[in-house]
Amino acid sequence: MNASNMVKAAMATAFLALSSGMALAENPMVGGAEMFPEKNIVENAVNSKDHTTLVAAVTAAGLAETLSGAGPFTVFAPTNDAFAKLPAGTVETLLKPENKDTLVKILTCHVVGKEVMSDALKGMIADDKGTHPVPTLGGCTLQATYEGDMIKLTDEMGNVATVTQADVKQSNGVIHVIDTVMLPKM
Repeated sequence: MNASNMVKAAMATAFLALSSGMALAENPMVGGAEMFPEKNIVENAVNSKDHTTLVAAVTAAGLAETLSGAGPFTVFAPTNDAFAKLPAGTVETLLKPENKDTLVKILTCHVVGKEVMSDALKGMIADDKGTHPVPTLGGCTLQATYEGDMIKLTDEMGNVATVTQADVKQSNGVIHVIDTVMLPKM
């Protein structure tokens, strides 16, 4: 290999390394962990130290296999701090096997059966004059609004969550991190 070809090969290798690094940089870190767009929702969530309660709940509800499936899904992913806002003992009670149906209902009220990026959701909100209904797989409807650059979701009980990290790409959809657990009307 002559010097010119060696330089070209080195430049191509450097370009590939830089471009793969830039692809990773486009996906935000969540809970101190890299979120890999080639991994599915569950594979990424288990690495986030901010989502251990959500992962435990998804496991207790038997939803890990579903959320590892092809999707696409949009998951509004409450943090541990979001779960901590619930009344004392609520999470522990929901994780009991006898409360699985309630837990499934609550968790699936955080999941939409298609991929919706934040810009698309903002467009729908604007098209609907400031509030867009977001039907979930759990049968509840969240109301999406935005203030400035922040998307807000209101559940059927009047709780309001803010999307604190948007557009975390997954192989089977997207995660938007939220600061409040969304509850269905019970």
